[in-house]
Amino acid sequence: MKITLNPKKIILLVVGLVVLFAAYIGLSLLSLPSVDTLKNRRLSMTIQVKDWKGNYHPVKVGPKNPYWTPASAIPPEMKWAAILAEDSNFYRHEGIDVKAIKNAIKHDLEKKSFDRGASTITQQVAKNLFLSREKTISRKIKEIILARRMEEELTKGRILELYLNVVELGPMVYGVGHGARYYFGKPASALTPRECAFLTAMLPGPRIAYNPYRNLQKVVRRSDMILKLLRRKGVLTEGEYRIALAEQPNIAGMQRKVDESIQKEELFENLTSAVVPERAEEDPQQPAEQSATGESADTGSPSGAPPQPANGTGAQPAPSPANPSLPAGQGTE
Repeated sequence: MKITLNPKKIILLVVGLVVLFAAYIGLSLLSLPSVDTLKNRRLSMTIQVKDWKGNYHPVKVGPKNPYWTPASAIPPEMKWAAILAEDSNFYRHEGIDVKAIKNAIKHDLEKKSFDRGASTITQQVAKNLFLSREKTISRKIKEIILARRMEEELTKGRILELYLNVVELGPMVYGVGHGARYYFGKPASALTPRECAFLTAMLPGPRIAYNPYRNLQKVVRRSDMILKLLRRKGVLTEGEYRIALAEQPNIAGMQRKVDESIQKEELFENLTSAVVPERAEEDPQQPAEQSATGESADTGSPSGAPPQPANGTGAQPAPSPANPSLPAGQGTE
């Protein structure tokens, strides 16, 4: 039996599917959360994160998290390491890096794979705070919209502060404050340039590819590249760069902790994935906005580094740093 396909019906079917998909996207965008609450640095919110066994756990983002590290306590080397390694155009773009997207597409086509992401730091914050990790077109559209809104409402310094407090750095280890304690037994404010580069080197894949207990030398090599970027940017002097290169991160004995964490049967409450803003208790001795945030109201630029002039939109231009290719580059998802 021969089946004849009517071209007009096929066209109508395709058009109908496109209209339905557009309607779905439109409705999804209407339900996106507001980013306005992120302006208040005294608020905490609850997000859901997945552990290495696939279970979900609630995590606080904000002052109610004991590992929360305000921008003032994060070393400038940590801030610049993340920017130069993950999003070198952070102070140039307004949430979306078109050039990085083009480079990622070119790389993926050449390698016939999809191993390079092009998400900016702002997009990663939007995803980590508000969206799931599913790789779909609809989620990517939501991520882009939220990133643009964040760039309009928040300073670059605030976006960077949020990013560095929610990045994954180990088994249920989120944020540089927790990472500094977990790996080095010290607060984030006491991290050395080598330790800052070491934590940054793990960002593309702390579970497998850049897990220091499985691939220590791979992490060290990438941290060497990041230290070179910090030197070229002028964040480190030549002497500081040489000292950092000679330093070996001390993570002895941590493999046992990781193994126990993976094997331990953790009990948790299966909460909704909805974001719940909460107001942190105000400290009557807490100074005004500057000490609470650690960022300049004008620039949001990491202290101790070249200042970035504001343009009134939250996107602040900066010199384009020399950026040799890094393994598993920017915005790996």
